[in-house]
Amino acid sequence: MPPIVEAVGLAKHYGEVRALDGLDLVAESGRVTALLGPNGAGKTTFISAVATLVKPTSGELRVAGIDAQARPKLVRQVIGLAGQSASVEPAMTGRENIEMVARLFGLDRVTAKRKTSEALELLNLNDAADRLVRTYSGGMQRRLDLGASLVGAPRLLLLDEPTTGLDPRSRAELWEGIRNLVASGTDVLLTTQYLEEADQLARDIVIVDHGRVIAAGTPDQLKTQGGRDVIEVHPQHAADLTAVAEVLASVAAEPPRTDHDTHRVAAPIDGGAEQLATVVRLLDDRQIVVDDIGLRRPTLDEVFLALTGQPIDDATDADPAATAA
Repeated sequence: MPPIVEAVGLAKHYGEVRALDGLDLVAESGRVTALLGPNGAGKTTFISAVATLVKPTSGELRVAGIDAQARPKLVRQVIGLAGQSASVEPAMTGRENIEMVARLFGLDRVTAKRKTSEALELLNLNDAADRLVRTYSGGMQRRLDLGASLVGAPRLLLLDEPTTGLDPRSRAELWEGIRNLVASGTDVLLTTQYLEEADQLARDIVIVDHGRVIAAGTPDQLKTQGGRDVIEVHPQHAADLTAVAEVLASVAAEPPRTDHDTHRVAAPIDGGAEQLATVVRLLDDRQIVVDDIGLRRPTLDEVFLALTGQPIDDATDADPAATAA
């Protein structure tokens, strides 16, 4: 099978702004592909181009083997789209919302009812199907939005930061719904700023910065590409954070990072277990009591930092397509 999405040299310019700047990307069928990057990286512009809502300035883009620029109407027949907020009618029930969308897709009444029941079952919304949507939690509304995107039987579901603003429980519920979609045969291309979300859901991750792909692979491959292992120390007393950072700085390959919220200090190191033993000895010499210390692989956040020189949440510039689309 051809890739579900293939972009070659894709560019989109808004005046002097290069939202996409020669982006090359391949998303294979049969899996979740996550597009990862800070605000302004070009994620929403790319999703909008795949959805045929934005016309690229140059380059090639194929969706399910279809030239998206030459045959946009055909592309729209094989995709579903759910944006950053749920597009549902709160004064209708969940079932009525999905049935309405199914009818707008041109399905007859009997087929629309059947497709609606299937979508509600797939997303675990049967028990709430006949309640007004205004009584739904944020996570339930997002799942309902996914259901509405499915009644047209899309080969590819596009999710643009689907869990933005959700609490952890609602986010976990939506993750489960997305996993069910993939298990049922729907390909998913999602954008996210949440590193854990990409790690949990995606088979393949593509990291985008300044409109270009700067790295791609499985989560494990990217963590390996991120390089060094990390020593992380959680001192018993917050007052010792500075001293812990000094100890790690004496053996680390890069400056330690201190998280004052979780009272942890982490630093990339060369030498693995040998350096961990050195850190334990140095902490003991300074009589620093720790609640936890360990050696681990880098997180995706640390991979992103190593590749771009900034944490994923540092950039705040809006993606032009977020308003243009």
